Amino acid sequence: MYMKKEADPSVLYMATYPPRECGIATFTKDISEAVDRRFFPTLRSRVLAINNNGTNIYNYPKKVNFQISDTEITDYLAVARIINQSENIKIVNVQHEFGIFGGEYGEYLIPFLEIVQKPIVITFHSVLPEPNEKLRKVVREIAKRVNAIIVMTKKAVKILSEYYKIKTKIHVIPHGIPNTSFELQKKEKKNLGLQDKIILSSFGMIGPGKGYETVIEALPEVVKKYPNLLYIIVGETHPMVRKREGEKYRNLLESRVKELKLQKNVKFYNKYVNLSEIIQYLKATDIYLSTSDNPNQITSGTLVYAMGCGRAVISTPFLHAKDIITENRGRLTEFQNPESFKKAILELLDNWPLRKEMEKNAYHYTRHMTWQNVAMSYGRVFKEILKANGVEIKELPQINIKHLMRLTDNFGIIQFA
Repeated sequence: MYMKKEADPSVLYMATYPPRECGIATFTKDISEAVDRRFFPTLRSRVLAINNNGTNIYNYPKKVNFQISDTEITDYLAVARIINQSENIKIVNVQHEFGIFGGEYGEYLIPFLEIVQKPIVITFHSVLPEPNEKLRKVVREIAKRVNAIIVMTKKAVKILSEYYKIKTKIHVIPHGIPNTSFELQKKEKKNLGLQDKIILSSFGMIGPGKGYETVIEALPEVVKKYPNLLYIIVGETHPMVRKREGEKYRNLLESRVKELKLQKNVKFYNKYVNLSEIIQYLKATDIYLSTSDNPNQITSGTLVYAMGCGRAVISTPFLHAKDIITENRGRLTEFQNPESFKKAILELLDNWPLRKEMEKNAYHYTRHMTWQNVAMSYGRVFKEILKANGVEIKELPQINIKHLMRLTDNFGIIQFA
């Protein structure tokens, strides 16, 4: 489990990691690769992967240097000691979600943080308001043991300050998105064989609380006016949900589709989709539907991915949605209210110019969220902390090829040298 000694400083990401199917795993892969691209070779990424209950093994890539079982506290302690002995690990970034760490509210992370002697930055993917005393204590104990906290919205800062009385420095860095071009739906609809359809879509791992049934209940009257409408639900059932209750929720959705005679208007793409597939479906989408039933959801990667592709969105009013969806970018509905979804969908379908304006506004708003920009923000946090600990991270200058351009014409280059 010892890491290869290297001269270049490394950041160790502690999180789930692909091929484990998990939203945090995907985020960790994206942010670590983005930081690598921005700061290579002066800062390299390594991964401490968290496995579920010691029962699953994964064919991880080489950058995964350590693995621990989330429920084995001895794993946390052993790896923490090895990290302390590693010369090239200069900083640790914990990608935090309560469900991926062992113990009540993930409290097994605390002894790991106590032992690690490297600077630590923690990224909170969930920040829950009005915590009970146990949850408040766990979060406060974590915060005491890290050098900095990263959250993805200003609302999260307010919650940590007011409800948890956190004193650790907090940085706001948005959830990253791929940098894609702004395009009309026509091209990808044709590629998917859906050129004659009005596309509504949602994507993400399926499970109770997603709220898809609310949209399905809203559609019968919508399809009377727009019979060529197709609602595509992209994503497989979350592995933990499938382990606990099989396909109960998906079967419920499919049964309701049949009862409402919507088989031609609702389709399920039951697969763990890769990034290129996600972008393809989003670019084919006329309206993206963000349907979470959790009012305290502070971060939604699926929502910002859709907006980042320049799509008008309709969403339930969870915390992140209320932060970023304005009247000129989309519409907010009511939780578990099919009527409010029906009205919002019809409003946007009936008003093409409004929808197109929303698309442009959503795309423009999300440019600061591209992975390149997010990586720069993470890099600044890492560099600030490392500098305070006596470690300098130098950036290589950008390659300047203007002189080559001046020496080049349509004929060649060498003869002008």
